[in-house]
Amino acid sequence: MEQVLIVGAGPTGLVLALQLARYGVPFRIIDKNAGPGEASRAMAVTSRTLEYYQQMGLAEEVVSRGIKVDRGDIWTGNQKKGTLPFEKMGEGLSPFPFVFTFPQDDHERLLIEALKDRSAEVEWNTELVSFAQRDGEVEAVLKRPEGEESRTFRYLCGCDGAHSRVRKSMDNPFEGEKYEQDFYVADLHGEGGMFSGRSMGIHFADEEFALVFPVRSSGTYRLIGVVPPAFRDREPLSFEDMYPYLRRNLGLDAAEVNWFSKYHVHHRVARHFREGNVFIAGDAGHIHSPAGGQGMNTGIGDAVNLGWKLAAVVQHRAAPSVLDTYEAERLPFAKLLVDTTDRVFKAVISTGRVSRLVKKHLFPYAGPFLFRRPAFRRRLYRLISQIRITYRGSALASGEAGSLQGGDRLPYAEVNFAPLGSMDWQLHVYGRAGRPLREAGEELGLPLHEFSWSRETEEAGLTEDALYLIRPDGHIGFVNAAQNIALLRAYLTKHKIVSL
Repeated sequence: MEQVLIVGAGPTGLVLALQLARYGVPFRIIDKNAGPGEASRAMAVTSRTLEYYQQMGLAEEVVSRGIKVDRGDIWTGNQKKGTLPFEKMGEGLSPFPFVFTFPQDDHERLLIEALKDRSAEVEWNTELVSFAQRDGEVEAVLKRPEGEESRTFRYLCGCDGAHSRVRKSMDNPFEGEKYEQDFYVADLHGEGGMFSGRSMGIHFADEEFALVFPVRSSGTYRLIGVVPPAFRDREPLSFEDMYPYLRRNLGLDAAEVNWFSKYHVHHRVARHFREGNVFIAGDAGHIHSPAGGQGMNTGIGDAVNLGWKLAAVVQHRAAPSVLDTYEAERLPFAKLLVDTTDRVFKAVISTGRVSRLVKKHLFPYAGPFLFRRPAFRRRLYRLISQIRITYRGSALASGEAGSLQGGDRLPYAEVNFAPLGSMDWQLHVYGRAGRPLREAGEELGLPLHEFSWSRETEEAGLTEDALYLIRPDGHIGFVNAAQNIALLRAYLTKHKIVSL
């Protein structure tokens, strides 16, 4: 019996496949399309995603291909009103303290190449027709160009997007709503006005809103905005229809368009992320407003969370109950994120009198003032970078020391992130590890990393001489200030955890 079927080869499915390949778990990954996407679609890549990629050995390549956005320029009409400095927003909080863009089509191709390096490939033109669960197995019917085939898998993972067949077959409600406004998106070569180097353009008007991101190389940009009232009833809407408006209001002097589309935006979350041996992840489980560029990154976080747990259970290195923590950890975060981005997005696109006053007259001056304050920049960075994600309350979260608790992301202290590349359980001590802990680590097969206590580790929120058991995804599983070996053993026994 094959172990895992992954349906959907977007970033979520590809990262899940790479996780399983890294752990040596047999899988198949299928996609109904003929190949990866041709349009940039999702753009923003958060620091937390880059941290995951650093564990997987991909971060350096991703950063070299993407763009670090150094500032945000605020525009009303075709006049620049202020600038928000983005450089070093997260300095000291992550090895990737910047705002970063990397278009989804290039992103997918890089992941596909990484998968090939591990002797695995996507099966394109292959569609999931149906599936049924019986006796702890999933029987799936697949449609290929040469005909249908039936296969049995231990687990099925639906990473097949907002219109997920897997989610619909689970009869899993996708709760939320559609925004009233229509939106347009374009990839284009442009110059002038908001189209300037490595800056992000932010455009406000009475009933309009637009963002511009640099893409790929100099002179190439992603443009996304609310369809202006004059164009809302025009079907189909083309870039040629919009160009006079863009030239007049955004200062765009010339353009060569690679892609243009009008679309609707929803915010929805599935009621469940798991049913028996079937899971959903990414857009199949949650879709968001464009605010903050969180959607793709949240899907990648789902894949990382699910991947190591599937591998551990398949290889008998963790109790099957560990899989219960996937929904318990990721569903609350998806709900919180949808709620947060929804409130921000509605405020941004509101056409009320107070909203117009704030966007056109207050924010262009207050925004740059606030961005000059390091405390504000760090707080905003924590919000958009996803480094503040915590799984406190999870069955896998235990103990506390100082301000940190089980379930928190391991704080970055420069010296402590390199060992996470093992993607396995490990022990950390910042200060001195006692002899009983050293002996227990050797006996249990858990690598022990002992780091010098310093001002940097203290400022990161770590506690001197405390014991931290780090999960494969870089979150703290168990923490104890007194290096209590009995409690460590009890935690490992409860979850039947065995190191690689």
